[in-house]
Amino acid sequence: MLGGLIAVAACAGWITPIDPFAISGHALRAPDALHVFGTDDLGRDVFAGVVHGTSVSLLVGFAAAALSAAVGIAVGGLAGLGGRADLALMRFTEFAQALPRFFLVITLVSLFGGRLSFIVAALGLTAWPSTARIFRAQVSTLMNRDFAAASYAAGARRLGILVRHVVPLALPVLAAQIAFQAGGAILAEAGLSFLGLGDPTVMSWGAQLGSAQRFVREAWWMSVFPGVGITITVLACNLLSDAVGARTATRVSRQL
Repeated sequence: MLGGLIAVAACAGWITPIDPFAISGHALRAPDALHVFGTDDLGRDVFAGVVHGTSVSLLVGFAAAALSAAVGIAVGGLAGLGGRADLALMRFTEFAQALPRFFLVITLVSLFGGRLSFIVAALGLTAWPSTARIFRAQVSTLMNRDFAAASYAAGARRLGILVRHVVPLALPVLAAQIAFQAGGAILAEAGLSFLGLGDPTVMSWGAQLGSAQRFVREAWWMSVFPGVGITITVLACNLLSDAVGARTATRVSRQL
C-alpha cells in the first residue's frame, strides 16, 4: 500500500497533467468520464487534487517523523547512559510530553505562518518525547548486556559503545516508531489544513476536506475521495509499524 502511494506521488504529473489549482470544469460537477472524482465548488478537478496531495502528505509525514526520531535518539541516547543527564533529560521529556501537542502546533503555525517547511518542523519538534522514552529504555537495556561490558572493559567509551553498537541494534524499534509517527503527522497536517492553517501554495487533502465541509450533502465526492486518501495512507503507515514491531519481537525472542 505504501509503495503504491509513493508511486502515485512520484508519477503525479504523468497520472494527471491538470494543475490541481486550475479551474477545469463546471463547479460541483459529479464524477464522470471527464472528471473521474468530480469537481469542487471552484471547478477544480478533485482527482488532480487527490493525486498531487499524496506527495504533500507523504513528505510531511515522513520528514516530521525523521526529525522527531533524530531529536528522540539524541535525547534518549544521552539519557540512557544514566547519571544526572538521565534525570534532567527525562524530566524535560515528561514536561514536553505533557504539553497539548496539537494545540501547541496550531499556536505556532498561527504565529509564524503555515509554510510547509515550518509545519514539518513544528510537528517533528513536538513529537519526539515518545521516541526519546522508547530509545532510552532500549539503551538502558542494551548497555547492561555482556557485549557492552566487554567493550567497556576493552577501553571503549560509553558514548562510543552507544554509537557503534547500541544504535544499530535499536534501529528496528525506532523504524516501527517512525512509521507510526508518520501516520500521526499526516493526520495532524490534514487537521491544520482543514482549519485553514496549512500552506496555501500546495494542494493538501486536509485543504480539500476544509473546502468540502459546506457541500457534504450537495457534493459528497469532495469529501469522500480526500478522506479515503488520508485513511489509506495512515492505515499503511500503521500496518508498516505493526509489521516492523512484530518482526523485531520475533527476532529478539529467537536471540533470547
